[in-house]
Amino acid sequence: DSGTDQFLKETDTAALLVLKDGKIVYENYWLTGGRDITWLSMSVSKSFVATLVGIAVAEGRIQSITDPVTLYAPSLKGSAYDGVSIKDILQMSSGAAWTEDYSDPNSDVMRFGQIFAVGGSLNEFLTTMKPDREPGTHYRYNSAETQVLGLLLTRATGQSVTQYMTEKLWHPMGAEQTGHWLVDSEGMEMVFGGLSITARDYAKIGELYRNGGYFNGRQIVPAAWITASVTPDAPHLAPGLNPDFPFGYGYQWWVPESLEGEYSAIGVYNQFVYVNPARGLTIVKLSANSDYGTTDDESSWREMETLALFRAIGAAVE
Repeated sequence: DSGTDQFLKETDTAALLVLKDGKIVYENYWLTGGRDITWLSMSVSKSFVATLVGIAVAEGRIQSITDPVTLYAPSLKGSAYDGVSIKDILQMSSGAAWTEDYSDPNSDVMRFGQIFAVGGSLNEFLTTMKPDREPGTHYRYNSAETQVLGLLLTRATGQSVTQYMTEKLWHPMGAEQTGHWLVDSEGMEMVFGGLSITARDYAKIGELYRNGGYFNGRQIVPAAWITASVTPDAPHLAPGLNPDFPFGYGYQWWVPESLEGEYSAIGVYNQFVYVNPARGLTIVKLSANSDYGTTDDESSWREMETLALFRAIGAAVE
């Protein structure tokens, strides 16, 4: 309808892809998007990184997510992450001091992102971070947590994130196109937001999760990991606590209050991989919302509105 068209236009939508029971029922591109065009993930990449951690656990390269991350990445000793469990990092509950404000050029996340622009080491930045709260007690969205998981993966597997992902996730998922990661001066992937892939390949991670880790004819990720990833399992992770953004949090997946088990990977400027398993639904929205972050609330984020759109689509494709 015209309201939907207006919303898609206002949020500078480049791709909208809807799958019902694994079949594409709607696919459209605008602006500079296209079926073969790769699009920067922003924080949607975080959900891919958590998936790789699950694969590394299944392979025994990481013994347990209750292990302290410093067991695998000793360079983090003396930082905010010293002795912090991998699980607390997956759940953005490390207790590290951090500001994730895209409207403030001096916020931690903006300084962190500047490493990509002006040069430097993402891994080195992590060693300078300071503790603020008791780990496992308080949720604070923090892009550095995902970068810690990237460092963990390289140390636990002996491979780059790109190599490990290509071998263990990208090819097994049957990706259609070649994707790539942005890297820092040392060749370390910017795992908190630097993945570039096509809309159809974003949809594959949604389908992988919707199908309990079984996809393209094989069990790529254990079903138990998939369930745990989209289940906020502590009071401080539950949906509804933050009035501005009432989603809960799993292992780098957002979980709204829902009777249908919905969850979503979300990135700034309105990137989404949304899954509603009860309705057999996976939706990808790729965007370049030019108003995003001009305010520090939903009026420019438009994320709750996007969830409402996805729910309306889900109702319409029954």
